[in-house]
Amino acid sequence: MIDATDEAAARLRHSARYRVRFDEAGPDGLLRTSNLLRYAQDVGWRHSEALGLDRAWYDARGLAWVVRAAELEIVEPVPIGVELEVRTEVVGYQRIWARRRAECRLPDGRLAAWVHTDWVMIDGRGRLVRVPAEIHERFPAPVLTETLLRVPVPAPPPDAATHGLVVRPHELDPMNHPNNAVYVDWLEETLLMAGDPAAGLVSSRPRLYRLEYAAAAGAGSTVAAAAWPADHGWMVRLAGPNDEVLLRATAGPGVPDRGVR
Repeated sequence: MIDATDEAAARLRHSARYRVRFDEAGPDGLLRTSNLLRYAQDVGWRHSEALGLDRAWYDARGLAWVVRAAELEIVEPVPIGVELEVRTEVVGYQRIWARRRAECRLPDGRLAAWVHTDWVMIDGRGRLVRVPAEIHERFPAPVLTETLLRVPVPAPPPDAATHGLVVRPHELDPMNHPNNAVYVDWLEETLLMAGDPAAGLVSSRPRLYRLEYAAAAGAGSTVAAAAWPADHGWMVRLAGPNDEVLLRATAGPGVPDRGVR
């Protein structure tokens, strides 16, 4: 007989395989970092669909999940053609948000990357709302004692490396704003534009990114990007018109075995 506790725990987990396509890799032949977030997002949706909560279910109730924060560690290189096993798990809830953990594993079982994603629930007007009871019933995860991930990043100093970006049509997702993974592309572009040693960090492993999404950039809007050195790494700030903060992020060396479970 299957223990009810084991059955409930099994409902919190899901996995899928993703083969790294040619267009998902950069000039070095390795998977672009942003695609790790895309895989984590997609496997989370596949998990939800498998338990009967598909996009039509959310649309009918005027509800949506949006990413408020993410923590990503890149541990191993992932070449073109490699098939990753991506595992997702609902870690727990608070009143208006939930946390998922995703692990990306190479064919030999080694951990290539892990992602913690904090999702908040909004209604059709973009207001924060309580996670419905139906979701708790399908995903019986515990109540979290932690708070939403925060990434304290001040205004950039005068000597910060800066450059401008424009939100392009192909970067918009079905919610008509840049997908959370696009901000990782912008983060790494900003570090590369900052020159060494920031540029060297982008190809180093293990490396750790912590991202707090403060607001959504609009289609066609301009984004002011800034990067500057901080303790044990770099700070990155993206801002929209009128200096509205879009992203606060840090980038630095990862900690070997920190994400292993």
